[in-house]
Amino acid sequence: MLKQWMRAGLCAAVLIGGAAHADSYPVKPVSMTVPYPAGGATDVVARAVAEQLTQLWKQPVVVENKSGAGTTIAAAAVARAPGDGYTLYMTTSAHTISGYLYPDLAYDPVKDFAPITLVTKVPLVLVVNPSVPATTLPDFLTYLKTHGNEVNFASPGNGTAQHLSGELFKLATQSTITHVPYRGDAPAFTDLAGGQVQMMLATITSALPLIESGKLRALAVANATRVPALANVPTFDEAGMPGFEAATWFGVLAPASLSPERAQRIYQDISRIVATPKMRERIEALGGEVVNSTPQAFADFITVEQQKWGKAVQVAGAAKP
Repeated sequence: MLKQWMRAGLCAAVLIGGAAHADSYPVKPVSMTVPYPAGGATDVVARAVAEQLTQLWKQPVVVENKSGAGTTIAAAAVARAPGDGYTLYMTTSAHTISGYLYPDLAYDPVKDFAPITLVTKVPLVLVVNPSVPATTLPDFLTYLKTHGNEVNFASPGNGTAQHLSGELFKLATQSTITHVPYRGDAPAFTDLAGGQVQMMLATITSALPLIESGKLRALAVANATRVPALANVPTFDEAGMPGFEAATWFGVLAPASLSPERAQRIYQDISRIVATPKMRERIEALGGEVVNSTPQAFADFITVEQQKWGKAVQVAGAAKP
């Protein structure tokens, strides 16, 4: 009987020790990599989540901006990192585009990453510099017929949703606008507000402050319905260009070797944060739609996104030789 008690006690100690170990995460600072410079939409969402995770975990969650090469520099760094939960990646729709845009990537956008959660989707908005003589989308389309060669459109980098959406806009309007890629939203908006480039299909999250300050003019939202943050801006459908919809999204990935148990733990904690009224209001005020998906739902979503953007790259002829 004594041996049975000792055996039972040993098993209980192992179970308790294992649970304590599982619950101890994180025991040191966590890095959240962002593939763009500070100040852009991805950075804004990442810092909002990181701030709340820091409070919840009682460990610093440090945002690290690693921009360049259409988000592939950041993605490659995350793919090589240990899958222990201490390296997270706030990525965007560009992640599902990169494999088509850059056929010789040093990583696999699907196999080398573990999905955690899709945090939010953000529709794109067509914005122009106020010097452009157009206050509505029809005005702008008319302007492009005779001045398309003079119009450059910005994006936060090759292969982003903003870039490919601009290419699809060019095809849909049969215009001659020219793409100018930047290393992130912030430098793109600097030149757009300064008049060095004339238009951009931008995330509402990033463009909203410049629209509200009058530094940019919003012509149409690429969404099926109007967005509360830009309630006075019509959709492309309403403005006379039906069927044109485009959005980017922000989701959390980790290196592929992350255990399903730790992925679930991180998802649950981020889900708690995103589901709070304060965070939901913050995301919606920036023009986003809260998604908060499970790891499996995010994995399924990535599969669909790859198919969609793969076709977009082909149509736009944007793949690199």
